[in-house]
Amino acid sequence: MIKSMTGYGEAKGSVEGLELSIELKSVNNRYLDTTVRVPRAFMFAEEAIKAIVHKHISRGKIDVFISVDSSRAGNVVVSVNEPLLEGYLAALRQISERYGLQDDLTAVNLARFQDVLTIEKQEADKDTIVSGICMILEEALAEFDGMRLREGAKLREDIINRLSVIESMLSFVEERSPQTIAEYTEKLKHRMREFLENKEFDESRIITEAAIFADRVAVDEETVRLRSHISQFRELIMGESPVGRKLDFLIQEFNREVNTIGSKCCDGAIARTVVDLKAEIEKIREQIQNIE
Repeated sequence: MIKSMTGYGEAKGSVEGLELSIELKSVNNRYLDTTVRVPRAFMFAEEAIKAIVHKHISRGKIDVFISVDSSRAGNVVVSVNEPLLEGYLAALRQISERYGLQDDLTAVNLARFQDVLTIEKQEADKDTIVSGICMILEEALAEFDGMRLREGAKLREDIINRLSVIESMLSFVEERSPQTIAEYTEKLKHRMREFLENKEFDESRIITEAAIFADRVAVDEETVRLRSHISQFRELIMGESPVGRKLDFLIQEFNREVNTIGSKCCDGAIARTVVDLKAEIEKIREQIQNIE
């Protein structure tokens, strides 16, 4: 199944008390270009994120947005600076005894003294966080790939229909091309008769001229090659692998053959068909710019 290069996916989850939200979006690009936007404190996960993305995607400009909410994380530790607290207690008792003051110390009062309580954040396990991010990213990529597959199916259907139209036009060219030779031969005979006025003319000369004309305007090789390209094109878009670049090359070959047919034709009907062929090929070319 072919995939579109345009897609969107998202997923949410929690890791080590962190609430994570991951979004992916992509647009067309000739090569693979991945940008990861993640909070600075979690930059250590960037390479792992890119590795997961590259397993799923081979072409396109990919933006990965990761937001982290750590407000609910339970990794805060409050500890007592006991040496400092004991120093405060000793000093306060000394003041109380020396000046006859009431000793009304409480834990709350002591906690208000500077640096008695220290607040620290435990270092989160980076490997666990990376593993969790990758799991949530896989969920986002599953939704992302689903959207790309649905879009790819529509592109394939449109392209197959246009290939059928091109084949129909090719059939007309193949049928019309021999008729142009017969018509040219009759015109040549008519002109010779007019020029010689009822005199006998050399039939072999007419045959020779017609043969030269037939060789000059013959498009059999081009139509055969173009049909071969169409057959190969169909096989590629029905496959499972990314084929965007191959299709892009093949569509150039389509144009090459049609341009040659156009340069050879000396018939108005074929010339108009060549214009229509180019229009259909251009529409296919535009479509495959969206294919991975």
